Amino acid sequence: MIWITREHVKVDRVACPWLIKRFVDPSAEFVFVAADKVMAEAERLGAIPYDVAGVELGHHGKECSFEAIVAKYNLADDAALVLLSRIVNGADTDNTLHNQPEGPGLNAIAEGFRHLGFVDDHAINAAEWIVYDALYAYCRHKVQ
Repeated sequence: MIWITREHVKVDRVACPWLIKRFVDPSAEFVFVAADKVMAEAERLGAIPYDVAGVELGHHGKECSFEAIVAKYNLADDAALVLLSRIVNGADTDNTLHNQPEGPGLNAIAEGFRHLGFVDDHAINAAEWIVYDALYAYCRHKVQ
């Protein structure tokens, strides 16, 4: 399936593709376009939009898109993913929903990746997914 979101990724738009590829759709393809083109391109490509205003897999209240994906695809039985979703939320929002102490650190790491000169959003995702693999391992250890 094709998944589509806004270009110039940071926290949620890196965490969501990681989550989708690892737990929802192993053959997922990702497209990153200008914010004002997401919905038209989603329709043209038959893609699933995420982390865009007004979509099912977007922010709702204080919850971020990562949390919407965890809920929609029934991944909340994985306590490590639930903890990771709280960390992602803390990095991607004002961190008042869960007050997750790791959130600001993840935000700093994500911001740093944006300044490393990667050629595009696919390259940032490819480089940064190791961070989410490590965070998921950390979360698995924390919830045991």
